[in-house]
Amino acid sequence: MTNQDTINKLIAIKLSAMASAFELQLADSKMRDVPFEDRMAMLVDAEFNTRKSNRLKRLIRLANFDQPDACIANIDYHSGRNISKENILRLASCEYIVENKNVFITGATGCGKTYLACALGMEACKQFYKTVYVRLPDLLIDLEMARDNNTYKKVLSKYANPKLLILDEWLLLKPTEEQQRDIFELISARRKKSSTIFCSQYLKDNWYDQLGGDASALSDGIIDRIFYDSYVVNILPVDKDNDKSMREVYGMTYAESMMK
Repeated sequence: MTNQDTINKLIAIKLSAMASAFELQLADSKMRDVPFEDRMAMLVDAEFNTRKSNRLKRLIRLANFDQPDACIANIDYHSGRNISKENILRLASCEYIVENKNVFITGATGCGKTYLACALGMEACKQFYKTVYVRLPDLLIDLEMARDNNTYKKVLSKYANPKLLILDEWLLLKPTEEQQRDIFELISARRKKSSTIFCSQYLKDNWYDQLGGDASALSDGIIDRIFYDSYVVNILPVDKDNDKSMREVYGMTYAESMMK
């Protein structure tokens, strides 16, 4: 069997990175003196690293981050926001995901909630956790349409199955009774099996009222399921009189941020 036959077979069984690495070895005269075991290890490493890289790219793409360039390393801790770097780095380790705990990120519009959530989501992808970002209003519309199309269970699973779900604009608007049922079903399906990051303009103490309070039969059930063993990041300005939007800090244009 010729070397070209070997390359063709590697490509046929979807080991294209190994095939490319093998071609490079053949073209490099120095490789002739390298032991077979070492050359084989190099080929395996090439295939392994390529697949790992492709898997990460796919996870990031499917996560559909609102801010795909968000990065933990680029978080600004000196821009007038009371954020604990120690706590953020602890969350970036993804230990909360291993523990199936939730994270609440609260603060006013423009304080950097979405950026922080996407940065944490990016760290989850790097550890190969399936992650999905979605605005709660869009999720509820998706479930409403699915109900009409008889695909409710399938669409609910789309949001229930990811190991990390980022729910942005959480309770920005008070949900209807039907939407409360959708939220209850989603939260129940994810409870103790996965983690959710909730981004909200409202402090968690106000979520009960946003869910309908005493007038809703589901508000207690939803709150009980998401408050258990959760982490809270409340982004507050150090100086309210000289507060600056994090959109300016991160260089976002109005067109990029007007819907946030």
